[in-house]
Amino acid sequence: MATSSFSRGCFVFKPSAKKKKKKKTTVDLESYFTDGCEGAESSETRFKLCLDLWNKIKTETEDLQDELNRNILDSLLQFTRKCSSTRRHGNWASQMRASEIPTAALVLGVNVPDHDITFQSLSELLRCSVTPHVASLQAKECGALKHLMKRVLERLMDAVVDDEEEEEEKEEVQHSGAPLHKSVHCSLRALCDWYSSKTKKSSCSSSGKKRSSSAVDEHQQPPVVIIFKDLEAFNPKVLQDFILICSRYLDRLPLMFIFGIATSPSTVQRMLPHSVSSLLCIELFQSLSCTQHLTTVIDKLILTHSFPFKLNGKVMQVLVSIFLYHDFSVRNFIKGLQLALLEHFHSQPLSSLCCRKKEAQIQLQQLSAGDLDRIRQLPSFNRFLKEQDQQEQDNLQTDDTYLKEVCQKLLKGLHKYHKNYYPVLRCLHTLTSSLPRYPLGKQIRELHLICLEKNVWESEEYQSAMKLLKMLAKDELISLLQKCAEVLQPVKSKKMKNAFVQLEELLDKFKQLNAAAELAPSVEEKLTCPVKNLQKKTDLFQLQKTLLEMNESRRAKRMSPFEVLRNEAMEFVDGLVKNHLSPPESKPLYEVCYYSSSATVRRHLNATPRTSIQAALSSPYCYIQNDSLKSEDGSVSNAAPDICIAHKLHLECGRLINLYDWLEAYSTVVSAAEGNDPDPDGSGKMDEVKHARFIRAVSELEFLGFIKATKKKTDHVARLTWGGC
Repeated sequence: MATSSFSRGCFVFKPSAKKKKKKKTTVDLESYFTDGCEGAESSETRFKLCLDLWNKIKTETEDLQDELNRNILDSLLQFTRKCSSTRRHGNWASQMRASEIPTAALVLGVNVPDHDITFQSLSELLRCSVTPHVASLQAKECGALKHLMKRVLERLMDAVVDDEEEEEEKEEVQHSGAPLHKSVHCSLRALCDWYSSKTKKSSCSSSGKKRSSSAVDEHQQPPVVIIFKDLEAFNPKVLQDFILICSRYLDRLPLMFIFGIATSPSTVQRMLPHSVSSLLCIELFQSLSCTQHLTTVIDKLILTHSFPFKLNGKVMQVLVSIFLYHDFSVRNFIKGLQLALLEHFHSQPLSSLCCRKKEAQIQLQQLSAGDLDRIRQLPSFNRFLKEQDQQEQDNLQTDDTYLKEVCQKLLKGLHKYHKNYYPVLRCLHTLTSSLPRYPLGKQIRELHLICLEKNVWESEEYQSAMKLLKMLAKDELISLLQKCAEVLQPVKSKKMKNAFVQLEELLDKFKQLNAAAELAPSVEEKLTCPVKNLQKKTDLFQLQKTLLEMNESRRAKRMSPFEVLRNEAMEFVDGLVKNHLSPPESKPLYEVCYYSSSATVRRHLNATPRTSIQAALSSPYCYIQNDSLKSEDGSVSNAAPDICIAHKLHLECGRLINLYDWLEAYSTVVSAAEGNDPDPDGSGKMDEVKHARFIRAVSELEFLGFIKATKKKTDHVARLTWGGC
């Protein structure tokens, strides 16, 4: 394009509607994984295992998401069908009470990153079973009423929508002879005309077929559903105007709204005045809380022996902390789990053994001499080695075949440990999750974290929980033990089968006990006589003697049969805990399955932009990797980028920075790097290129928040960061 203007200026040309097709570039995932991978000889096997586990996480979480959202999505579908049938079988204006728009207020919680999956599933279900006319909107693309109306029409009609800004472009395209898409005017009247034509076409196509009247009506007049994904982010004025306009077209257009709410239902009253909210017939829907969703995900992917990859306590704590204190997003938690999975298989050469038991036995026989040396260097294997006698240690250090046999037994023991660990963990959680003040945590993930870090039976919380369990009533204790039996029953491990048999025997003994415990008459006399003596006047010596008698009588009191059996049950539970809930670090070769680099996960998921920016400006060599930028003692090389030089100079100034002095210092440093004299003519004039580079560097520092303009002095700027801030 060209212009006929001779004046200097900036001209903007909008791109045509016809977009150029970009060539798709395929990336070889395996080569990307193996690049820089430690232990390259087994990188191919590790990549396949990592990809299989990655796909398993994906499918499991998708199925879990569909299962958890099934109730809320079914309720929404029933609501849309009910509103649609009400309009079909009656007078729309009268039955919806003075032109009210049926609206579903869907409260999803503050876990905003998870909302997209829910709305995507909802849109697909609505299109499949209720109506093909569904439009999903986000606040960032609907800043004004015109934009909101345009997005609605584009997504419902699948056509190009005209507005005032595009008229000139349309005329230019017409003159150029380029092909045009069918375009419509940006108004609800155009949507009504389009809907009428659609319903007429469907009625004509179905007129020759024999169908019931209700089915014909449902097919001919489906509702038009508009989904507002993030209601709180919409401009209230834009939303109010849109609702007012839509209410005028309800006799021609069967509209339906779905509000996605992250905070509380009162958001609707806060954003919409009564004159607007009265036009909506609102029904509230509450989704499952994100904490319950997280508990289900952890139970499905982490607290199971069928998933070989594990997280150690610190990594698990990082992921849970990010969830609880940042975004409440289950989707981001799963991404963190996938990141740990990828890092484990990329950085740990022995992760080729992180698979099912039979596959691990096969992979073990294929290990190279370098992999066997890595096994000998593992901290857990060294601890195991020190427990053996000298002859055994020599054989393990020198004989590779014998080492493979021992490692085969150790891997079997690790798999058996996982098979027994999780059922016992669930039993302990079942017993302690309802105790007062939750000494071992209310959620099973809290108990799991305690067991990962230390011997749980040595903690004060565990001792407190056992004391409380020994005070439970008969009915409560029997109910909890029955739940534990339900946990142990499906487990196929031999030890868990024996534990289930012992637990059933304990339950049979409880059923044979009488409801009330009987006390011996002699004990009752010993308890009552001293109490009667206390009612009389007595001296200090007599009081001390009486109290000692009461204490001895309490010690001499026999335990009831229920108390004896209750203590036996608690000893049984305590034995299970001590035998099967030891930390995984105590098991040899645990590094094969457990990922332990919490710092890497925190650096990737819980980034600190301010620290990264300051590190990049202070030492650019860490990011650019140019040898000319190397420096010592925290100084910045004079060959560094302009913003790095300006940042270093501004650190030497006080609260207010003189721009001219700053410019002079910058010019001196840059000229020294170029080997030139900063003022060759002696005229005091500054090079225009250096001046422009300095202005750009100062603007970038202002954008990053290091400085700001000040009204105290026009030729100064104020410094905003101090020390390590």
